[in-house]
Amino acid sequence: MVWVHGSIIEPRCVWPGPTAHLCVFASLCVQVEKRLDLVKQVTHSTHKKLTACLQGQQGADDREKRSKKLPLTILAQCMVEGAAVLGDDSLLGKMLNLCGETEEKLAQELIQFEFQIEKDVVEPLYELAEVDIPNIQKQRKHLAKLVLDMDSARTRFHQSSKSSSHPSNLQAGGAKGEALREEMEEAANRMEICRDQLSADMYNFVAKEIDYANYFQTLIEIQAEYHRKSLEILQSVLPTIKAHQEAWVEKPSYGKALEEHLNISGREIAFPIEACVTMLLECGMQEEGLFRVAPSASKLKKLKASLDCGVMDVQEYSADPHAIAGALKSYLRELPEPLMTSELYDEWIQASNIQDMDKRLQALLVACGKLPTDNLNNFRYLIKFLAKLGEYQESNKMTPGNMAIVLGPNLLWTHSNETGNMTEMMTTVSLQIVGIIEPIIQHADWFFPGEMEFNLTGCYGSPIHSNHNSNYSSMPSPDMDQSERKQSHDQGRRPLSVATDNMMLEFYKKDGFNNQSISRHNNSKTFYTHPHSHTSTVYLNSPSPVICSVTISMVTQLR
Repeated sequence: MVWVHGSIIEPRCVWPGPTAHLCVFASLCVQVEKRLDLVKQVTHSTHKKLTACLQGQQGADDREKRSKKLPLTILAQCMVEGAAVLGDDSLLGKMLNLCGETEEKLAQELIQFEFQIEKDVVEPLYELAEVDIPNIQKQRKHLAKLVLDMDSARTRFHQSSKSSSHPSNLQAGGAKGEALREEMEEAANRMEICRDQLSADMYNFVAKEIDYANYFQTLIEIQAEYHRKSLEILQSVLPTIKAHQEAWVEKPSYGKALEEHLNISGREIAFPIEACVTMLLECGMQEEGLFRVAPSASKLKKLKASLDCGVMDVQEYSADPHAIAGALKSYLRELPEPLMTSELYDEWIQASNIQDMDKRLQALLVACGKLPTDNLNNFRYLIKFLAKLGEYQESNKMTPGNMAIVLGPNLLWTHSNETGNMTEMMTTVSLQIVGIIEPIIQHADWFFPGEMEFNLTGCYGSPIHSNHNSNYSSMPSPDMDQSERKQSHDQGRRPLSVATDNMMLEFYKKDGFNNQSISRHNNSKTFYTHPHSHTSTVYLNSPSPVICSVTISMVTQLR
C-alpha cells in the first residue's frame, strides 16, 4: 500500500510491455501520469492567456525599448504634446500636461510590473508546461522502450537455455547463454535505473504542487503591489488637478449652485444676473413685453452659451433685449435650488396667505431676513432692478403684477412629487407666488432701503466686446437652430418655459367686461369693485389688447 495525501492506494502490476511479469509502477504512478497531462494542459493555457495580457514588448530586456510600444507611453506622449500646443495658460493645457506626466509614471510602473510578472510567473509556468512535464513524459516513453528491450533479452536468453540443454549443444550453448544472460541483466539494470529516476521525478512533481500553486499567489501579490503604487501616483496628482480646477474661474454658471458659482468666481452677484440686468438697463427698459415675449431659441441658446464661458458681446445683444431677458429667466429657472430657497418655501406660501397687507409685508420681510447671504444679495439685486423696470410700465407694459406672473415661478418652486391635477396645482402655486413677488417689487425700497449700484464690475454698459475674466479671448460662436434640450433628470416641479408664462397670462384673462365697475387707484394698481360682489379684482396692464386679470377671490378658493 502507498500513502499519498491522506489516501491509501493499493499497488497493482502495470507493465507497459507485451508481457507484464514485474510491477514497475504502483497505481499512484498511473494517477500521476494522468494528472501530468491535465496540469500541462492548464498551465499551457494559463501561460498563453497571461502572456497575452502583457502590453510591453515581451522578451525585451531594454526598459526603454520595451516602453516605446506601450499604449500608456503613447498616450502620455500624446497628452504632453497636446499640452504644448494649447499652452499652460489654458485649463485644458494644464490638465493635459498633468495627466500626461501621470500616465508616463503609470507606464513606468507597468513596465516594472510586467518585468516581474515575466520573471516570477510567466517563465516558471513555461518551464513547467513546456520543459518539466514533457521531460517526465519523455522519460516515461524511454522506460517503456527499455522494458521492451529487457523482455526481448530475456526471451532470447530463455530460448538459448532450452537449446543448450541438448547434449550436442552443451559446450557451444554455454558460452552463448552466458552472453545472453549478461545482456539480459544489463537491460534489466538500465530499466531499473530509468524506472527509479521516473518514479523520483513523479514523486517530486506531486511534492512540488505547493510550489506550482505559489506561482499564482505570486501573481496576485505582484498585481496588488503594482495597483498600490499606481493608486499612490494617482492620489498624489489628484489634489493638484482639483486645485487647478477650483482656481479656474471660467466654469459654467447655468445649472450650477449659486454658492458654488459665487465662490469660484469671487463675485457677490451671479455673472448672468449682473450681465443681463446691466445690459437691460441700457437697452431694454422700455421694451414692450420684456420677460414675457419669447426670444429666438437659437439666439437664447447662443447667449446662454456665451455667458457660460464668460464671453459677452454687448453690441450684438443690445438690439435683442428679449434674448437677454430670456437668458436671465433661464438662469434662475435652471438653478438647482430656487433663489428664494426650498427651505423657506412653506414660510413664503404662508406669508402669501395673509389677507392683511401690512401683516403680509411684515411676514415677507421676516422670510427675506432668513435667506442665506448669497441668495439675499442676488434677490435684493434682482428686486431693485424689477422695481426700476416698473417705473417704465407705461412703455413696457410690465407692471409689478405682470413681472410677478412671469418671473415668480422662476424664483420659487416646490420639489414636491405630489400627483393630481397639474394645471390646478400649478395655478394655485403660481397665484400664491404672485402674492409674494408683487408686493415685494411694489415696496422694494421698504424691503431693501438705499440705492443699488447695478454695474458692479464695470464691464457692461457700452457696446464693446467684454469679458468678466481674462483667461479666454473673445470669439464668436455659431448660431444653433436646434431647440434647447430638456434636462434629463427630474428636479421636482420646476417652472416651465416662456411659453408657459404666456399661458399663465392667458389663464388670468377676464372673460368679459360687461359689469359696471368703480375704480380706485393704489400703488400703480387699479382696483375694480363689482356691484353684486364683495370681491376685488386687480387688472394688470398687458401688451395685448385683452386685459389680464388676477381675481383675488380665486386665490382664496384655490387655497
